Amino acid sequence: MDAVALAGHALGVPNLVLAMAPPLPPDFSARYAALVERRRLREPLQHITGTTAFRHLDLTVRPGVFVPRPETETVAQVAIDAARALAGASAVASILEPSDPTRSAGAAAVVDSSGAVVDSPGAVVVDLCTGGGAIALSVADEVPGAWVTAVELSPEGVALARGDADRLGLAVRVLTGDVREASLLAELDGAVDVLVSNPPYIPPDAVPIDPEVRDHDPDLALYGGGADGLEVPRAVVRAAVRLLRPGGTFVMEHAEVQAAAVRADVAATGAFTDIHTVVDLTGRDRMVVATRRP
Repeated sequence: MDAVALAGHALGVPNLVLAMAPPLPPDFSARYAALVERRRLREPLQHITGTTAFRHLDLTVRPGVFVPRPETETVAQVAIDAARALAGASAVASILEPSDPTRSAGAAAVVDSSGAVVDSPGAVVVDLCTGGGAIALSVADEVPGAWVTAVELSPEGVALARGDADRLGLAVRVLTGDVREASLLAELDGAVDVLVSNPPYIPPDAVPIDPEVRDHDPDLALYGGGADGLEVPRAVVRAAVRLLRPGGTFVMEHAEVQAAAVRADVAATGAFTDIHTVVDLTGRDRMVVATRRP
């Protein structure tokens, strides 16, 4: 797969089909060999090509920003399903009770000068620790009418997410912020329908083996803080308690070995019900999902 992707990159062909390959330019062999050498030295394929596929999108990748993983596509799916369900229910309600002032699906949110939601006809979705924005952009792409806010601490990540949102024509509000700040997104307190996050969660003594991760993904996106790596994920849980509306959905990625600990952290808040672990496509415990209590 990498060999074909690198050949396509050298030829400027996004999706190279070998049976229909274009004529090779005279300098192809040298350019291709240079790309292969970079990959042999374990530079991430996505850094070499500058792009990666995530669900239905081709996203930009740059050094200094976490490379989205296929496992996180399943996390995005749960958030997308929850937002879609809300949109569907709201649309039905608007048909049955057209005079009802509650939300209906299909239009963007109305906010005041502080950023607070005044009226949101679609689902209000927040993606914390968004990195380059993969989850937030996918929600905006796949849930019509959703009002999506993405928050990232890294300036490089913020710039990348904003750039892709503009390039793809997706309505995502991208903000710089630290999930550990108690006042983060205070204007949305109690107004969020779906809060999703793929925070850093690796413990300090669990240094990744793969050079592509260890040597190229930024530490800020990998290590979650504290002896167990769950300092930042616990901050995400606290933010979810504050931001989610009653009945809102919480989705957060974690490491396979952290499932029980994360469920316990979510339960300890007393703010959630239906707390459970969802596996990824390989059957590994991948995320916690819970519902905000009334």
